[in-house]
Amino acid sequence: MVQLTAKISANELANLAVDLIRKTGCEYGDVRFCSYRRQNLYARDRSLSQLSDNVSSGFGVRVLLDGAWGFAASHSKTPAEVARIVALAVEIAKGSRLTQKEPVRLVPVEKYVDTYITPITIDPFSVAVADKAELLLTINEKLLAHGAQGIKKASSFLQSSREDKVFASTEGSLIEQTIYRSYPGFGCTAIAGGDAQSRSYDRPPMNIGYEHINPDDLLSQVERVAAEAIEKVSAPTVPAGICKSLILKPTNLYLTIHESVGHPTELDRVYGYESNFAGTSFATTDKLNKLQYAAHWVNFKCDRTQPGGRGTMGYDDEGVKSQDWYVVKDGILVDYLTDRETAYRLGRGSSNGSAYADSWSSVPMVRIPNLGLEPGPDGGSHTATLAQMIADTEDGILIDGIGSYSIDQQRRNFQFGGDAFWKVEKGKVVGMLKDVTYQAMTTDFWNQIDAIGPASELVQCGTHICGKGEPMQVAQMTHACVPVRVRDIQIG
Repeated sequence: MVQLTAKISANELANLAVDLIRKTGCEYGDVRFCSYRRQNLYARDRSLSQLSDNVSSGFGVRVLLDGAWGFAASHSKTPAEVARIVALAVEIAKGSRLTQKEPVRLVPVEKYVDTYITPITIDPFSVAVADKAELLLTINEKLLAHGAQGIKKASSFLQSSREDKVFASTEGSLIEQTIYRSYPGFGCTAIAGGDAQSRSYDRPPMNIGYEHINPDDLLSQVERVAAEAIEKVSAPTVPAGICKSLILKPTNLYLTIHESVGHPTELDRVYGYESNFAGTSFATTDKLNKLQYAAHWVNFKCDRTQPGGRGTMGYDDEGVKSQDWYVVKDGILVDYLTDRETAYRLGRGSSNGSAYADSWSSVPMVRIPNLGLEPGPDGGSHTATLAQMIADTEDGILIDGIGSYSIDQQRRNFQFGGDAFWKVEKGKVVGMLKDVTYQAMTTDFWNQIDAIGPASELVQCGTHICGKGEPMQVAQMTHACVPVRVRDIQIG
């Protein structure tokens, strides 16, 4: 699967690495041979502003010696280099051991010999670049056709990637995976009255083939997006105060889930192993099975197996099989996101498969998998469609899309914006607003949800640019969710 300059396959080199690790006396070791192809097209106004198509390929070796980690990596995939990198990883582990206070221990993992490939209909790299560029320029041209009404800037993008990995470990696993990802979108900016406002649309980033791009869908959204940007730039702002009913579409809510539920439940953050990019976590282990994280009718579930999910794969980067589990059940914090090391410290018998590295040269760390808000049950007392939420709202604001955001060092206190806002009065949407943000404490916000959408309104929104660690790694995940209504939230 992984393209090699030598004729020795990645599987053979992986087995060689594992044999060499075993001879060193390490209690554990693994190797990942990876190749990443990423193609990005960006169009600005009437020209293609960026076209990149690159491949990064190499391998990384991780060993555990006397309770200390060692890691080393290389782009050169030869038997001699494999031997050198294994020896280097062992030497680094010996150095790490000198300052390590507590030995690392790992929960067990089953042995797997398996292959996983993202199901796709159209290989994104089989479509001509010229066709992709033409689609983006057509979108921009249609947006700029509204120049007389105020549209002065247009942009569009199309991203595709393929990730090939061979994982082998001293546990006996040998796992091959090929993961495809696709993501298109566009936006425009309207200028009027000394102000500039933007509006955007994208098809959520997903693990799927070029069939996800769907030119007909993208082109059908152009007129609406342009019209809303034009209306937004002349819309009134809202004074700071308490919003009685805040209605959030999935396109906005997914980021709130990501920042205030996903990151706080990464167990390495909870333990203080990781504190870059907005700190550690308030959701400490003494609160497990006790903390009322959300209202009783709110459930958050991780699922690395969901079709199309941006974090969907067969196995994580420690060879743990993908699975699903609740993080918040009936409003209560019941679990975390773990790798094999943090699961051991928590006293669990196994990892839930949340380890991921963004490169062959990166060390796996705990990353948010697909983490979603479960829909309300049919007939549930708090279940309502988006239309029903609006009809039942006397005075509120409807928010679509994402904007600026911030959150404190323990993920307690946050502020989120959006891409489009509408005033809701007496059960009707009466016009656009602009420059709206909402602020809350994490647990207050999730406990103040009084309406939640049904399964028919579930949308697989997500992100492709989640940064974590130092040096920073970038991961991607889906946060499938439904519309919600939240009561008495501070806005500004």
